[in-house]
Amino acid sequence: METIKLKNIRTFSNHGCLLEEAKIGSDYTVDLTIKANLQQSTQSDKLADTVDYVHLNRIVVEEMAIRSELLEHVAKRINKRILDELPMVQKTKVAVSKINPPIGGDVESVTLILEESRN
Repeated sequence: METIKLKNIRTFSNHGCLLEEAKIGSDYTVDLTIKANLQQSTQSDKLADTVDYVHLNRIVVEEMAIRSELLEHVAKRINKRILDELPMVQKTKVAVSKINPPIGGDVESVTLILEESRN
């Protein structure tokens, strides 16, 4: 099983439980790790035989654009779409980070990590 990672996908989104978070939004980063059998693509050198990074990035960006109160919810949607749309992927791990969260302290970011596997 091989690994593909997309690191530090940056988005501006309106996630959060507070009304002001919905209105003003904030910066987020997403790290994505997928596991898949990529042996065929190592031989064929064909995009059709691997997991397309563009498709992975598009899923992250589209799901981050849909407001959620909880990072858990958006992370679950990202993992589910990847497993639904990319049959080659066997396992996903997504880390969604809210930069400078409004939690009453000097905190650089808060990160939620969620892993899913194909049944």
